[in-house]
Amino acid sequence: MDIIQILKEELQIGRGQAEAAVKLIDEGNTIPFIARYRKEATGSLNDEVLRNLDERLKYLRNLEDRKEQILSSIRDQEKLTPELEARILEARTLVAVEDLYLPYRPKRRTRAGIAKEKGLEPLADLIWLQTLNEPLLKAAERFISEEKGVADAQEAIAGARDILAERISETAEYRTYIRKAASEEGILESSARDGNAESVYEMYYSFTEPVKKLAGHRILALNRGEKEKVLTVKITAPDEKILRYLEKKTITRSNAETTPVLKEAVKDSYERLIAPAIEREIRNALSEEAEAGAVRVFGKNLEQLLMQPPIVGRVVLGWDPAFRTGCKLAVVDATGKVLDTVVIYPTPPQNKVAEAKKKLKELISRYGITLISVGNGTASRESEQIIVDLLKEIPEQVQYIIVSEAGASVYSASKLATEEFPHFDVGQRSAVSIARRLQDPLAELVKIDPRSIGVGQYQHDMNQKKLSEALQGVVEDCVNHVGVDLNTASASLLEYISGINKTIARNIVAYREENGVFTSRRELLKVPKLGPKAFEQCAGFTRIQGGRNPLDATSVHPESYKAAEALLKRLGFTLSDLTAGGVPGIGKKVGDYKKLAAELGIGEITLRDIVKELEKPARDPRDEMPKPILRTDVMDLADLKPGMILKGTVRNVIDFGAFVDIGVHQDGLVHISQITERYIKHPLEAVSVGDVVEVKVLSVDTQKKRISLTMKL
Repeated sequence: MDIIQILKEELQIGRGQAEAAVKLIDEGNTIPFIARYRKEATGSLNDEVLRNLDERLKYLRNLEDRKEQILSSIRDQEKLTPELEARILEARTLVAVEDLYLPYRPKRRTRAGIAKEKGLEPLADLIWLQTLNEPLLKAAERFISEEKGVADAQEAIAGARDILAERISETAEYRTYIRKAASEEGILESSARDGNAESVYEMYYSFTEPVKKLAGHRILALNRGEKEKVLTVKITAPDEKILRYLEKKTITRSNAETTPVLKEAVKDSYERLIAPAIEREIRNALSEEAEAGAVRVFGKNLEQLLMQPPIVGRVVLGWDPAFRTGCKLAVVDATGKVLDTVVIYPTPPQNKVAEAKKKLKELISRYGITLISVGNGTASRESEQIIVDLLKEIPEQVQYIIVSEAGASVYSASKLATEEFPHFDVGQRSAVSIARRLQDPLAELVKIDPRSIGVGQYQHDMNQKKLSEALQGVVEDCVNHVGVDLNTASASLLEYISGINKTIARNIVAYREENGVFTSRRELLKVPKLGPKAFEQCAGFTRIQGGRNPLDATSVHPESYKAAEALLKRLGFTLSDLTAGGVPGIGKKVGDYKKLAAELGIGEITLRDIVKELEKPARDPRDEMPKPILRTDVMDLADLKPGMILKGTVRNVIDFGAFVDIGVHQDGLVHISQITERYIKHPLEAVSVGDVVEVKVLSVDTQKKRISLTMKL
C-alpha cells in the first residue's frame, strides 16, 4: 500500500507535499513549526491540513502493522494463499482487513466449532457442494457416533448446518455487501423504554429515519438516551433483500436434499451471526462519525473563543456572582496583576445593596476601574441589575460585560490555581479568572482543560482521549499563531509553544525568576533541558520586547535573521526602524521576489513572510476578530417582543444552529434555517463563536425560557 499516494488523494495535495510533510513529522518537528517555518518544503500546507495528514498517517501505519500481524497469524496456520495475501495487502481500511481475517481468527468455542469437534465438517462440505446423489438422512447416518456425541442423523445435519452458517458469516464479500445494504437502505428506529414519561428525549419516543440521512447530533442524542436507559434503539435492515442475495450466492444449483438445509443455514447465519454484528458495526461507525463531527465543531468553536481580541489597557473588576455566600470581587490591573479582592452581599438572602454599592464606588474610585466582567452563573442576573443601577449613580465612565464562567470553577479548584494564588479561596480565584479572561482570553483559558470551556455539544459522551487530543491541538495552534511574550508568559501558556513541554515551561519561568528578564532568544539555550532541537522548534513563537535584537520581538525565526538583516540593509533600512513601528511599504520596494530570495539564500515564501512581518512587527492576529459588546444597561426576558432587532454575540455553534447572547441572560437560538438566505450544510459555514451579529426576535417562551431568533433581517 502506497501511504504517500493515499495521503495525496485523500487530502488533495501534491505527492511532493505529502512526502515532505511526512519526512518533517518523522524528524520530530511539530505541526505549528512545520506550518509556519517549513512552507517551502510543504508548499504552504496549513496546520489544519497537517494535523489531518498526521492523523491519517498514524492510522495508515497502524493499518500496515495490523496487516503484518494478520499475515503472520494466517501464515503460521499454513492457510495463507497468494490471492488472500494480495487482498489483505490491498485493503484500505481496518474493517476490510478484519473481514478477510475473520475465518482465520482464533475463536472462543462456538456451535460450529463444537460440530467440527464431532467430525461433522465433511458432512457440511457434502451439503455445500450441492452434488449429493443420495438422501441426506442416509448420508448423515454415517456420522452418527456415540463416542463423539452425535446421537442421530438429524443431530448430524443440525451440526453441519451450524458449520455452514459460520462459513457464510465469515465470507468477507458477503459482509461487505450486507454492510453496504444496511447502511444505504437501513432504517434507525427508537422508542421509549418505559412508557412516555416527560424527558428531554420526547422527540425520540417514536422516531424513525434512514441510516444514511441521520445527523450527527441526533446520533449522539440517541446514544445518550440509550445509555441512560430512556430509549431503545435499533437498526432495521432490508432483511428480505439480504436473504435473497445470500441464497443466490450460496445455492448455486437446485438439489432437493441440500437446498432446504442451505436455506436454513443462510437464515440462521444472517439472523444469529451477521445481522447483530453488522448492526453493532454500523452503530459504532455512525457514532465515530458523529463524534468526529462534534469534535471538529468543538475545535472550531474553541479556536474562535481563544482567538477573541484581548481588551488591553483597562483596569477590570472581576465579579463572581452568588447568593448565600456573597459575590466575590477581584480588581486586576492592565497587566493582569491582582490589586484587591473583596466579598459583597447585595443578593438574597442578605440583600445588603447599599453597603455593596458603597464598597463598589470606593473600588472604582481608588483603582480607576473602567470595566466590570461579570460571570454568567448563579445570581448573575441580580448582580447585573445592581451594576446597572450603580452606573447611573456614579460620574465615572464604567462599562460591564457578561462573560462565560465555563471552567472558572474547575480552574479555581485546580492545583495550578492553588500554586498561583495560595492565599486565595476558590471564589477569589474564580473572580480573578473572570477578569483576566476578558483582558486576554488566550492566556487565561489555556489554564483550563479545553473540555470544560463549554463550547461544544455532547462532549461528555464521546471518546475523551480523542476529544482531548484534538482540543489540545487547537490550543497549541492558537498559542503558536499568536506567539507569547517570553518575559510575562505563564508556564501554562509556554507549555503549548512548539517544542516546549511542561518541564521546560517551568524551567523557563524558574530561569526568568532567578536571572531576570530574557534579553535575547538565544538565552533560551541556557534553560535546563532546552536543547538545540527544542530551540529550533520554539524560538520563532516567542517574543522579547525591548531586547538586544529587535527581530526577537517579531515572528521572524532566528535561522532567517541574516537574511532579514541583509534585506533591510539592501532596501535602505536598519534594525532600529523596527522598534519605531516597523517599515511600512517595504514590500513595494522588493521588486522581483524570486530573484531577491535567491540572492538572500532563502525561499520566496519565506521572503514574503519576512517582509510581511517587517511591515508590521509583532502584530496580533486577534486584532482582526470582532470586539466584544460592552454594556451599560440591562434587558429582561419580559422586555423582548417579536420583531425587535438586537445586536448579540455568538456564544456557541452546534450542528442545528447557533446560540446568541443578546443580553438577557438566556441565549437565543438561531436555527440553521434562520442563519442565512443561502443553503448551508452546517452553521459554521456562516457564523463563528465570538461573532457580533444582528438578530431579530421571532418568538419568546418566558415559561420555558426559550428565545427564537433569526439572522434573516
